Amino acid sequence: MIFITAGTQDGRDLVSKLLAAGYEVTASVVSEYGEEILRQCANSQLIINDQPLDEAALLHYLSLHDIALFVDASHPYAVKVSQNAMNACRSLNIPYIRYERCESLLVYDKLYLVSSYDDAAHKAAELGKNIFLTTGSRNLSAFIKAPCLAEHTLTVRVLPGPEVIEACGKMGFTPKNIIAMQGPFSIDLNKELFKHYNADVVVMKNSGSIGGTDTKLAAAVQLSLPVVVIERPKLEYDNLATSFDEVLDFAERSMAKRRGK
Repeated sequence: MIFITAGTQDGRDLVSKLLAAGYEVTASVVSEYGEEILRQCANSQLIINDQPLDEAALLHYLSLHDIALFVDASHPYAVKVSQNAMNACRSLNIPYIRYERCESLLVYDKLYLVSSYDDAAHKAAELGKNIFLTTGSRNLSAFIKAPCLAEHTLTVRVLPGPEVIEACGKMGFTPKNIIAMQGPFSIDLNKELFKHYNADVVVMKNSGSIGGTDTKLAAAVQLSLPVVVIERPKLEYDNLATSFDEVLDFAERSMAKRRGK
């Protein structure tokens, strides 16, 4: 059985690749929306885990279900998930491989790179009054709680999951400033949204082309809007792949080694 963190589009694509290769797969997701999408590629060889797993719970789950390989396809910014996975796999002697999507090349004279959400909040506050956030829903509290943004207008674009929208409301976002939409977003659609919400500055991550980084940046460039980019956190992975073929090759070698024991 292969265990894969599959809360991203490329994670779900990897699930399909592994299933097509004949492997039994347990795919782990952390949202109802992600689970709903994942079930579209479900077959008899797929098990879906929808329960959050910290390091202790992950240790228990992996040992209980005799997991033979861990594929980490979590979001590039979910370093806690990756670190917990590596720790658990080391403890249980389970092969681990990280699939890391490529970053986008960012070139723009109004581009500001920062290393944290707090830094992004401060830089955005300096650049304009209407802040358009495209950083996802998990770290929005850094912007809501930032004193420097108390008099600013924050607009957030998030996935259209009910739990996500509810969480945004609880943090203080009003309905008129919550855009709940599923990407991908074209350059033109990004431009129209930025204009409609009178954005002065756009805040985003470098999530690669599959995460919409390229089209967001292109739209901002065409509108001459400043862009704050939160850089990817750095983590030393035990094994790293940047293509699906590398993951499949690693899976084949790991399973062959397991069969040969």
